[in-house]
Amino acid sequence: MTSVSTVRSAPPRSTGRVLPLARVVVGVVVLLVVLFAYALRIAVGDANPFDFFGYFTNQTSSLTALVLVAIGGCALAGRRRPEWLTVGWGVGAACLIVVAVVYNVLVPGTGSAPPWVSVVLHVVFPAIVLADVLLSPDRPRLAWKRLWWVLPYPLAWVTVVLIRGATDGWVPYGFLLPSRGLPSLGLHVTGILALLMLSATAVWTLSGRPSRRPRRT
Repeated sequence: MTSVSTVRSAPPRSTGRVLPLARVVVGVVVLLVVLFAYALRIAVGDANPFDFFGYFTNQTSSLTALVLVAIGGCALAGRRRPEWLTVGWGVGAACLIVVAVVYNVLVPGTGSAPPWVSVVLHVVFPAIVLADVLLSPDRPRLAWKRLWWVLPYPLAWVTVVLIRGATDGWVPYGFLLPSRGLPSLGLHVTGILALLMLSATAVWTLSGRPSRRPRRT
């Protein structure tokens, strides 16, 4: 008698819909927090959206939240995640690491938002995204040839900020004031971009770690 091996599918994981749904919820909550902070600025007569969303924190938090919503929505709909969205996930994670480090090390406690808003955007949200990179079984593997995609958005932001600082005098952070001189500006911008590339390298490396996926027998 010969034995016949049977192929059994792995049992469905409890995180099959929980994790995508959690990403959507986190993304929506962060968007609401950003909009709430903007509403507070409107209430005191500072409704200029170019000033509010000129802050790297507000921009990056909003864009990364939208990416999380899109990633979760694709999974819930059973659709394959497009490559540009995968790269956006990596770029958002790297930028949020920079947000957390710069705020908590260089400019701690600054800003007009309520303390709990700052904690959510500068500590909680970056920590959640980093945990997503480290622990999620469905995290995407980011191709090293796409690492350079992390640069265009921050470079565009820095360019616009420096132009505004030289024209209308508005900058989101004091260390970018033109009055500090070109050496200081060059040092800070170079340092931030270096930190960004270091963060992106870490995110890309972590994304390539083997995921703990259930095997089929």
